[in-house]
Amino acid sequence: MLSQVVQNALNDQINYELTSSYAYLSMSAYCELQNFRGCAKWLKIQSEEEYTHGMKLYNFMLARNCKVELREIGKQPTDYGSIVGVFEKALEQETSVTRRIEELYELAFKERAFAELVQLQWFITEQVEEERTARDVVAKFQMVKDDPSAMLDLDRELGSRTPGADEGDAAAE
Repeated sequence: MLSQVVQNALNDQINYELTSSYAYLSMSAYCELQNFRGCAKWLKIQSEEEYTHGMKLYNFMLARNCKVELREIGKQPTDYGSIVGVFEKALEQETSVTRRIEELYELAFKERAFAELVQLQWFITEQVEEERTARDVVAKFQMVKDDPSAMLDLDRELGSRTPGADEGDAAAE
């Protein structure tokens, strides 16, 4: 049986992933209202990925015969100040997720929760990609500054993202 401390930490992470999904959806709505529909699409897909991450842990907990505890998701911001502000917030969120996953991995190691270590390895690898992608988008927005045509090109580029195109097969589980 999985220790209660690891179960609690996994439940915390499930809820954090679902909250992240909700946050990205809020960011998407902001971009949509600013007529940056490509950015909105990119963020909506990101929301779906975060939901998938939460469900991956949810299903894992159930497979391990552990109780899943879903919690209330709080109200999300509706104003980010700018499109670049949205993606700076997204990068902050990804670095926070990385930190949490690494702490969870360390806890599982200390608790000798070996199946959880294997599961969390996927998340560690995923977070490297998530941070890199968010950092790249922020860097592009910082490069273009307030150049309207460059902003529109970047919006168009982000709008070309397709669901699952930058995720491994494991996310579909």
